[in-house]
Amino acid sequence: MLFLWYPKCTTCQKAKAFLDERGVSYEARDIKLENPTAEELRGWWEKSGMPLKKFFNTSGLQYKALGLKDKLPEMSEEEQLALLATDGMLVKRPILVGEDFVRTGFRQAEWETALG
Repeated sequence: MLFLWYPKCTTCQKAKAFLDERGVSYEARDIKLENPTAEELRGWWEKSGMPLKKFFNTSGLQYKALGLKDKLPEMSEEEQLALLATDGMLVKRPILVGEDFVRTGFRQAEWETALG
């Protein structure tokens, strides 16, 4: 599994502790230092079955500074994926990528269900 996180984020820290307590094997990747590519994001989005907006960190400073609340609805999916790939801080975190699932944000019940 791939676990994308920002180490200074308390929600990400909780998610990491959750995985560690359960002995889940994963590769951790700092989303700020190693930003996801547009191709990775496309694959995760398609696998997740979620709206693309769920991949945006809507409470983040970058999201607000760029005025994306109003701009996203006018952007194509390609433009949105390209924008997400420019800055890891725009991406909703943490992200857990498994064989047959993708979860954005940390909701313990959802992650427990996904992990079986």
